[in-house]
Amino acid sequence: MNRRKKINQLLKANAKKASAKLAPKSKNQYISKADRLKLAAEASDAPITPAES
Repeated sequence: MNRRKKINQLLKANAKKASAKLAPKSKNQYISKADRLKLAAEASDAPITPAES
């Protein structure tokens, strides 16, 4: 009985890990402070052209 329980426990744990990998991620990807500053600098350097009407 113990051997069967241990094997079932391992199989359940592996199945749980596999389903967790397939689950959608709820957190946004981390962007470092340096990367945020770089993106902000690129956004401010880009020429802003008004839409022609």
